[in-house]
Amino acid sequence: MDQPRSTVDRLLVDVSGRRPRADARRNVERLVEAARVAVAEIGVEVSAHEIARRAGVGVGTFYRRIPSLDALLEMVLVEILDEISDVADQALGDPDAWNGLRTFAGTYVRLRAESCGVSEALGGACGVTLTQRLEDLRGRIRRLVERAQAVGAMRTDVAWQDVPFLLAAAATGERTLDMRAGGRQWERNLQIILDGLRTTQPSTLPGTAPT
Repeated sequence: MDQPRSTVDRLLVDVSGRRPRADARRNVERLVEAARVAVAEIGVEVSAHEIARRAGVGVGTFYRRIPSLDALLEMVLVEILDEISDVADQALGDPDAWNGLRTFAGTYVRLRAESCGVSEALGGACGVTLTQRLEDLRGRIRRLVERAQAVGAMRTDVAWQDVPFLLAAAATGERTLDMRAGGRQWERNLQIILDGLRTTQPSTLPGTAPT
């Protein structure tokens, strides 16, 4: 039997096979959504009380519906990493190897820039719990890079291992050297990086320069 894919479904699995009550499902949906938002804003150090507060339920409801805080955070991050892997698989199916790599890079950097928790998880902050997902994602990135290099769309002196570090560098903070990031700053950073990886003419930069 296939395992339920969504975090909500996995949390609602009942070994007796009984259908969960509607109010139980609503509470779990609220908790999962609150956890995703809190992980994005705060990171993996978010507390159960904070997630429950954002979900509009008591912490007692949290622990009745959720096995543990660590389990919820792991499930949320696994779901997000699976979404990133799905994007990588779609990119690998693009007949244009460079466009596939570029499309994946845009989604990957956007998620890193928008979510503290995703950035921490990709950096290894969650220990061994996400090891297999990270290994699978590395394999996909390697294939994307090698495919672009094989068709002459990307410089071959760059190792595939360089690319995850370059993409992480594009997800900049809001301020540096007492300057505020410009509009769509991570997109500008990414475009500069992609132009540096290409073997053709550079592209027009999106957004505005930092101020």
